[in-house]
Amino acid sequence: MPGPSPAYPGAVVNWMWWRRRRPVRKLRLRSRGDHGDAIRVDFSELAPDVEVFLGQAAYLQLGYFETLTRLIRRTPDLHEKEALSRAAGAALKKHRGIVDIIRDRGGDPTELMRPFQAPLDHFRRSTIGARPRETMLTVHITAGMLDDFYLALARSYGDTGRRVERVLRVDHDREQLAEILADTIRGDEEMRGLLSMWARRLVGDTLLVARAALRPSRLDLEDEEKVEPVFTAIVSAHSQRMGALGLAA
Repeated sequence: MPGPSPAYPGAVVNWMWWRRRRPVRKLRLRSRGDHGDAIRVDFSELAPDVEVFLGQAAYLQLGYFETLTRLIRRTPDLHEKEALSRAAGAALKKHRGIVDIIRDRGGDPTELMRPFQAPLDHFRRSTIGARPRETMLTVHITAGMLDDFYLALARSYGDTGRRVERVLRVDHDREQLAEILADTIRGDEEMRGLLSMWARRLVGDTLLVARAALRPSRLDLEDEEKVEPVFTAIVSAHSQRMGALGLAA
């Protein structure tokens, strides 16, 4: 697995400060195989408090909205602006959906998100590409992988988790972005190679973000064995997305 960018580990450490001792919970990840068969992977793990989970999930979606709207300003093509605006709108809808859940629980969305602003902004900055296509691929990969991961975590939180699942399963509206990327990959060998290398780097950084959401901060061998099936399923789903683009994972 590729290592993180040099600036990134500090963000992981900062995020770890917010994990406290929490009850053992059951995490499940459902991924889909090539023929649409549902595969459920279960493992017992120490998931974060529900407030931590909600704050992280809400700010992640807000971050995707911000990245996509900034990319709109850098993109002259009207068709591409429309594709980016649809994806940005979907991310904002998910953000607002999670914020509504926080408020219904009597929480303050700003206060729950605040601890994760700096580390998640750091992650986003370290994975924004020098070219619009790289950033577009960043959102496609990282949002796909982390949505899968937070869907797995959501099953740990009863009715609240089920509400979050419904929010995260709303159409992400990234299909047009995937089509734009696939056209670029088919028509430009140089960009194909560049995007392939970029994608491999993103996987490592994104898995570190997911691991940093778990408790304890350091996983022993037994915990690693529990975590491995979920991350294997996440990477498998990622491989399918890359295959659909015409890239090897």
